Amino acid sequence: MLRRLVSRVYWACSRWTLAGEPAPQRPSVLIGAPHTSNWDFVLMLGIAWHYGIDIRWLGKRGLFAGWRGPIMRRLGGIPVDRSDPSRVVAEVVEHMRAGEVFSLVVTPDGTRGANEYWKSGFYRIARETGLPVTLGFVDRTTMTTGLGPTFELTGDVPADMSRIRAFYADKAGLRPHLRTEPRLRSEVDAEDAAA
Repeated sequence: MLRRLVSRVYWACSRWTLAGEPAPQRPSVLIGAPHTSNWDFVLMLGIAWHYGIDIRWLGKRGLFAGWRGPIMRRLGGIPVDRSDPSRVVAEVVEHMRAGEVFSLVVTPDGTRGANEYWKSGFYRIARETGLPVTLGFVDRTTMTTGLGPTFELTGDVPADMSRIRAFYADKAGLRPHLRTEPRLRSEVDAEDAAA
């Protein structure tokens, strides 16, 4: 109740417009992209609280040190060791298999900087848990943010990523020069092997 009230006040005062599709009907892997600024976190909370989505998000262990730890956990944070990406996926899957019900926010384009590829953890988590993917977005050119479509990944990585790329093609992020094109390294490796 308090979170919805806070979100109403936030959206009423914000320069940003909440747009897009309604919240998914069941938990999903919620992609937050393009992730180009720390302000994306505030927008993500505003979206989740507006729709009443129970979210968790992954953060480096350092964010949970000292006095920040209880606050970050209360906001849905799960501390992870990013030096071992395969362990990150396993930890999230363990949480879900233990009966926790939540949508997981993932920023596959990395931490607020232009990278060459998206990280594939979101794809593996969705496939291993059977959760659909919801495409969340930030677009400075239209000053809109919100949720796009929710869909099941098929296991056909190039086809799934083509659908994701098409959605994000006109989404710039808060700092467009830091945007990363939605492409997985495995797609490029497969293209190179086929050439």
